[in-house]
Amino acid sequence: MSFEIIADFEKEIAKFFGAPYAVAVDCCTHGLELCLRMRGEQKITVPKHTYLSVPMLAEKLDLEIEWTDDKWQNYYYMTDRIVDAAVHWEPNSYIPGTYMCVSFQFRKHLSLGRGGIILFDNKSDYDILKRMSYDGRSPDVSWSVQNIQTVGYHYYMTPETAELGLQKLPAAIETPPKKWVYTDWVDLTTLDVFKQGRFVRK
Repeated sequence: MSFEIIADFEKEIAKFFGAPYAVAVDCCTHGLELCLRMRGEQKITVPKHTYLSVPMLAEKLDLEIEWTDDKWQNYYYMTDRIVDAAVHWEPNSYIPGTYMCVSFQFRKHLSLGRGGIILFDNKSDYDILKRMSYDGRSPDVSWSVQNIQTVGYHYYMTPETAELGLQKLPAAIETPPKKWVYTDWVDLTTLDVFKQGRFVRK
């Protein structure tokens, strides 16, 4: 199966959200991670009510973390430009100038079992994020004939997942999404893992 189908999926999702560009990844958290790495961020802001893997990025990437009591719905900002939009599903809702990361995990509106996408509006960032998601290489030709210049991470979406996404996308567009709110998640700061180390720093 060709990797061209991933590009087709990226274009269709970008079109739905009204974003100029999109890079498909294996999960939303990895999409957030790639954006944080690319932009060299040193600090993230995380609401107490969200998914576990998001604040854990602070430990993984050696970042300062600030917890908030944000009563968010649909999405929230982790930095001034990086947006966790994991549960967001609304046409033409891309926020210009941001990196919005959407999830296709099995409970999400476009349910693919696993997967995510980064929405943004800079062509040069497409080339960077695409290579970062795919071991530093371009998916177009064999890596053995490429001079790899970008540090990459094995976070790309598979062609099989993209194909499933294209199959399920029309129904997802026609079906009203669930309205997620912050209370759908527990207060992470009550969990023991987040009562230690950098997670309790001011």
